[in-house]
Amino acid sequence: MIFPLSIVSLLGLVCLGLLASPYPYLAPGAVLGLVGVAVLYRKPTWGILGIAAMLPFEGLFKDSAISGSKFLGISLVLILMLQLAIHQLPSERLRSNIWRFLIAFMTLYLLSLLTTDEMSMSLGHLRELSVGLVLFVITLLIGRELNLTVFAKLVTLSVSATCVMAMFSAKYQDQGRASGLLEDPNSFALMIAFAIPMALLLVVRSPNWLHRLVWGVCCLLLLGGMTKTESRSGLVVLFLSLIIGAWHYRAQIPRIRPRHLGFAMLGAAIVIPLALYAMPAGYVARIQSLSILSAGAKSQDASLGRRASYIVVGGQMISESPLLGTGPGTFPLHYATTGYAQAFSSNRKAGDLYRRAHNTYLEIFSELGIPAGLTFVGMLGLGLYNLTRARKAWMLRRDWHQADMMTHLGMSFLSLTLFLMFLSAPNHKYLWIMLALTSVLRTKAEEAPLTEARA
Repeated sequence: MIFPLSIVSLLGLVCLGLLASPYPYLAPGAVLGLVGVAVLYRKPTWGILGIAAMLPFEGLFKDSAISGSKFLGISLVLILMLQLAIHQLPSERLRSNIWRFLIAFMTLYLLSLLTTDEMSMSLGHLRELSVGLVLFVITLLIGRELNLTVFAKLVTLSVSATCVMAMFSAKYQDQGRASGLLEDPNSFALMIAFAIPMALLLVVRSPNWLHRLVWGVCCLLLLGGMTKTESRSGLVVLFLSLIIGAWHYRAQIPRIRPRHLGFAMLGAAIVIPLALYAMPAGYVARIQSLSILSAGAKSQDASLGRRASYIVVGGQMISESPLLGTGPGTFPLHYATTGYAQAFSSNRKAGDLYRRAHNTYLEIFSELGIPAGLTFVGMLGLGLYNLTRARKAWMLRRDWHQADMMTHLGMSFLSLTLFLMFLSAPNHKYLWIMLALTSVLRTKAEEAPLTEARA
């Protein structure tokens, strides 16, 4: 511990230097930062929990050079590098079956970067993606000690809080659609779809009725926030994930008594009419528009028409550059030169002409090429397979609590992977944290001895 103490001493000298400088008001911040680093050194998993809790609030710090999540991320990187150097953390924790796909993907990514059509855009894309890669490595190193229940609670509470802000304040809405502290209602809907399975797990596993009531209220807030986003893709993803969750609990059907069914029917008779009454008319109209799937600029629904045009432009890019694509982050550049950009632009401004594909898979296939796209899809598919194997391992050990946890985490991860078909977010922090967790949780489940099986 001599080397870490030397760092503490150095930071102490920095605080004294700030007190003697023209900026003494910065010294308390340095002291708090020193305390935070010391706490993270002892409990590095708190850093991941803090990042997960702060992610819905990142919009508050979008114009600042440093934010809470950035401070936690940088601190974790330095701390974990130090702990690896002094062998306080075993390097074996970096082992993961995800690496085979990730290394292949990054190799193809760098080759595409070298042949890009616009280097500045590609370097910006690489800078954003590197944040997710760093979180992936951090989670591999400390994911074993992560308290999954606390993780679920923090994600549920933070996303629920932003739902309250978005539902009751026009400041956090985009043309009447809830966007929370984010700029895109669909990005907000992704977070809600990610949090709902965790909130349902907390309801199921609550120790008493009071806790169940608290988490039930959070579920209602999340559903209300999803409705307020008016996201059609969010509704589809949520429906599919809930079906999977219901299939997991099918073994509980024999335990249902007639009185339970009566209460369920009474609740449905109350909740369904209230939900239909509270649902915004614009959301109903957007859902009805799904039956009119016309493409091109003359589409009766501008949003569906834009998405159809993204597929057309992406298909052309893939046919022209199938191996390495046109370069990371260059889809907006190619889309802006088409007639679709002008047809669907309301103000002809650059930000309205240079549009992303709103489909992560389409964007990767068109920008990086078919091989990179296949490795990316394979990587996410392996993540889902890891959670399935982890669930089976815990069921074999008759640890139903852990099996339920794997199911709900699988629902959340599946929500992310499905939402990527409607949103361009290859660098989403939740995605890379969960991707690393899938490998960690599978390894942890399969290493648990069968002698610890619960009756």
